[in-house]
Amino acid sequence: MRALEPLPIALTIAGSDSGGGAGIQADLKTFAALGVHGTSAITCLTAQNPRRVLGIQACSPDMVRRQIQAVFDELRPTAVKTGMLYSAAIIRTVATFFRRNPGTPLVVDPVMVATSGARLLEAGAIKALCTELLPLATLITPNLHETKLLTARLPRSPEDLRAAARDLHRSYGCAALIKGGHLRGFSEAVDIFYDGKQELLLTAPFVRGANTHGTGCTYSAAIAGYLARGLSLGAAVSEAKEFITQAIARSQRAARHSVLNSFWALGKR
Repeated sequence: MRALEPLPIALTIAGSDSGGGAGIQADLKTFAALGVHGTSAITCLTAQNPRRVLGIQACSPDMVRRQIQAVFDELRPTAVKTGMLYSAAIIRTVATFFRRNPGTPLVVDPVMVATSGARLLEAGAIKALCTELLPLATLITPNLHETKLLTARLPRSPEDLRAAARDLHRSYGCAALIKGGHLRGFSEAVDIFYDGKQELLLTAPFVRGANTHGTGCTYSAAIAGYLARGLSLGAAVSEAKEFITQAIARSQRAARHSVLNSFWALGKR
């Protein structure tokens, strides 16, 4: 019997999207597309579709901890990402685990509000996110709205993105990827990555008419997937930018909705 080459492993700690376009479902599809074995710890059940979130039910913090521990016991990941954490108690549970188990790259997507406008992070949980989890992160990946909540300023230009990335790095000691896809008046989707030494300006043409539900989840999952495969942080971010750009550009249809095509990259591994 031939020896099987072990797959790289990544863990997503996030909410479940019953519509399949974001959250755990998007993350696991992305990991699979990149040839990474995906594991998961579900923080919340959501009743949602591409148009709206109808309900949220959080898991108990202890059950979240047990899921993470179960993965680390037998399928220790080489990269981890977090998405929707929802409550201060869950954030503290995740932060406590990684304080006690350091060394694994941690990508924090600070999911706060859905594209539909539904709140995905309790108001009282922002302080816990900032004081407990962000200082443990390898990289944080806020969009414009999340950047405003974290820095008290809404970026309106690429220079604002640069300043915000530096502010977040200075505040939390981690690298920052500020996603400028919703900047108005620009012909390209502009993101800025900064880790204290290296700055990357990442650009891609806007894809008109595509549904962007799940893009933040998929982008951060791709970064974690590439980190699990052994890429440096800067290289992982650059590759993930191309991955999400193509996933949007090659979107497919599910019922009446446009959905990301994470599997466009299957032939490129």
